Amino acid sequence: MNFVFFDIECASVSKSSAKICAFGYVLCDENFNILKKEDLLVNPRGGFHLTDRKGDKGIVLPYEYTEFKKYPPFPKIYGYIKSLLEDKDVIVLGHSTMNDVKYLNLETKRFRLPPFKFSFSDSQLIYMAYINDFSRQIGLEKIAAELGVEFTAHRAADDAYATMKIVEAMCKAKGCGYAELVKTLGITEGRIKNYNITPPSAHGEKKYHEEKLREKRESAITRTQFFNYLSRKRINKNGRLYGKVFSFSRAVESDLPLSKSLADKIYALGGTYTQHAAHCDYFVAEQDDASPRTVAALKMEHLTVTDVSGLEKLLNEFTD
Repeated sequence: MNFVFFDIECASVSKSSAKICAFGYVLCDENFNILKKEDLLVNPRGGFHLTDRKGDKGIVLPYEYTEFKKYPPFPKIYGYIKSLLEDKDVIVLGHSTMNDVKYLNLETKRFRLPPFKFSFSDSQLIYMAYINDFSRQIGLEKIAAELGVEFTAHRAADDAYATMKIVEAMCKAKGCGYAELVKTLGITEGRIKNYNITPPSAHGEKKYHEEKLREKRESAITRTQFFNYLSRKRINKNGRLYGKVFSFSRAVESDLPLSKSLADKIYALGGTYTQHAAHCDYFVAEQDDASPRTVAALKMEHLTVTDVSGLEKLLNEFTD
């Protein structure tokens, strides 16, 4: 059984179109010996409007953009790509493969071509299962750097090569072949058929998301209890903190014994509480809190950000 590692670059991407300008791939045997490495350049039939995978900052492809007009459009190489990916004797992999499979879907619809039909896996997902960390998506360049793989980013064939090398590195580290690696890590392949795409999955990823959902539900319940508790509080207009507004991170709000105790002291001193960090004078979060709410609060110049001990010190000073 051989492998096809592939990567796609686009001149532009939107929800309804993905104008492919490069299809790169590496064909190798089961021992990762390269049989063929190729960059297929494509006339995207459109201008270049480049952003990263999230649609944010612009990226620079290592190609001369004016050269693409010399190459055939996607329909001309569609048959070759289809035969390559649909070969029953290959295992297809990419990095963040769902993006590239969606691009293929959009291009076949754009040019009214028959849909692709093949199974595929994802080195990004495999690596997340390998390190047992599903909290964030990890880019190809970062993984390659961690595993000592050098390549030219965003050159499609080189991205495919780097994808192959990180999968090879994981197999070597585990002392096994690819089949045993994905079985050990609980990886299930994705599938594209009749324009419908099923993403690849990992057993650990499912457990992670189930746990995060449970934590989110529990946090919502405890925070509701905290806000109900606050609704019964009375403001001390004679307190030394009268007019000052406080807000906590989600983690502090969800720790009911702590949040209630702090709220008691704040209201006793004339302060009040708000759910909206932008409307407070003091925002309270532990120093290692990197949640979006806390990160946003740190960027607000009008408020003071402190941790729990800092707040307790402040409250004690105004109590004396």
